[in-house]
Amino acid sequence: IEIYSLHVDCKVTSRFAHTVITSRIINRANESREATFEVELPKTAFITNFSMSIDGELYPGIIKEKAAAQNEYDTAVSQGQSAGLVKITDRKLEQFHVSVSIAAASKVTFELTYEELLKRQLGKYELLLKVRPKQLVKHFQIDVHIFEPQGIQFLETDSTFMTNELTEALTKVLNETKAHISFKPTLDQQKKNSMLGETLLNGDFVVRYDVKREATAGDIQIVNGYFVHYFAPQEMPVFPKNVIFVIDRSGSMTGRKIEQTRDALLKILQDLRPEDHFSFITFNNKVAEWKSSLLPATEENVASAAALVQTLSARGGTDISGALLTAVGMLDKAEGLLERSISMIILLTDGQPTSGERNVEVIQENVQKAINGKYALFCLGFGFDVSYKFLEKMALSNGGIARRIYENADAALQLQGFYQEVATPILMQIEMQYPENSIEGLTKNNFKVFFEGSEIIVSGKISNELDLLPVEIKAQSHTSNLTLKEEANVKEKEQVFQNQRYIFGNFIERLWAYLSIQQLLEKAISAQEEDQKALEAQALDLSLQYSFVTPLTSMVVTKPQQKEELANKPTEAG
Repeated sequence: IEIYSLHVDCKVTSRFAHTVITSRIINRANESREATFEVELPKTAFITNFSMSIDGELYPGIIKEKAAAQNEYDTAVSQGQSAGLVKITDRKLEQFHVSVSIAAASKVTFELTYEELLKRQLGKYELLLKVRPKQLVKHFQIDVHIFEPQGIQFLETDSTFMTNELTEALTKVLNETKAHISFKPTLDQQKKNSMLGETLLNGDFVVRYDVKREATAGDIQIVNGYFVHYFAPQEMPVFPKNVIFVIDRSGSMTGRKIEQTRDALLKILQDLRPEDHFSFITFNNKVAEWKSSLLPATEENVASAAALVQTLSARGGTDISGALLTAVGMLDKAEGLLERSISMIILLTDGQPTSGERNVEVIQENVQKAINGKYALFCLGFGFDVSYKFLEKMALSNGGIARRIYENADAALQLQGFYQEVATPILMQIEMQYPENSIEGLTKNNFKVFFEGSEIIVSGKISNELDLLPVEIKAQSHTSNLTLKEEANVKEKEQVFQNQRYIFGNFIERLWAYLSIQQLLEKAISAQEEDQKALEAQALDLSLQYSFVTPLTSMVVTKPQQKEELANKPTEAG
């Protein structure tokens, strides 16, 4: 079985990435063989299309509601089910895998399309392409086209498998608003050594970039009556933080995990700003406070905390509830905190609640009641013994986010990286306002906190014939209350994309659908049951209308001889 051509074609238009992977395979054996198509794609992406063409006959994947697809599938395969086509493989990736039997001398072409909105983190966007053909490929090519009307501030490529020879196969062409990156290694350049047929191409190919920004109320782009508004202010004073680290030191954290936690906390302590206040709570079946209140992050206090961190050891049960309620209590009675400051609790745990209150619903309810919207709760789940669903619901119900920390060599870096994302809050209570009577389907437009290096994105449909789209942003900075105003000329904005040849026409509409689905699903996690059903129904409608494989839909892949397989979107919560 020979892959004679593999092409990755990626078009990024204003952060929205549309990737098509085409693999052409021929069976050079004189009997039928399995041809396999295996692609790793970012977890944040939605598959939108898949097809295989065997000797000129097309077998398209059809996207249906998950339950309906599952019923059909079960009926078709009542005598034992074959594995799903998509599974999570890594902290950033999931794998799509399909194989089909092809006759001697036959050819098959596989084509997979997926889309995602690139998320700005720590001041850059990252486009991740996984390259793993597992054999030498005669025609191998990656093409990345980027068009950013705001202008490209910087652009870099990075790869885990580059050699000097392979670097010669990489070209970058960059002007004010556009970039084209091409990677086209010859067979010789792909070889590990000239004798063997092993390939060097195995790992990540990454493009990172950022866009230019004027110091205004963000940037508005409009195509076919849909708008997207990007807002990422820079160089503003940072809010002081009041942060309590709630650290699990139960028996299961023993060994590598507690060591990595210690390493990460020592680095994080160094990153605290002098105006921040902080404290530590550690817990197993008992809850221990480092100090009875929050302390300013002076050199002495940081050194004293570092000494405590050095001694962290792991044994005993897991009283998550007791630890979180102690943290909330400490913030409630804190004195001497700055008036304009942001309070947050960062929980790190690797297990289920085994001591104190064990019922996760009761814990969620009690914690939400206690926090009552005053503080943000971030939940970090270490490894796979945690109930990620529980942590995610608790974080989202309390203005924070959840993250899984993978038990790899870089776990300490994952922890630090998370802290860096939330380390510099520069705006609070951000309201993005648009004319109510002329915008439909507006995505989330109120945000509690904006962290430097990230980006706020709002999208919607301009419903009537507007010539000017006025926007107003209200927010609190550390020093003042801000109001920013901007007017977008609809016709002029539409013009920007008219003559760009590599743009797929309705990309802002698809971006709007992608963002709406992501937000509806996130909202559903922490919603009450009836609301949850309504939110999921809305997300399902959009998933079907725009043909996205989301956690609510499945793609039915039909193979020759009417064999069916299902591609489902896996989630972190399983």
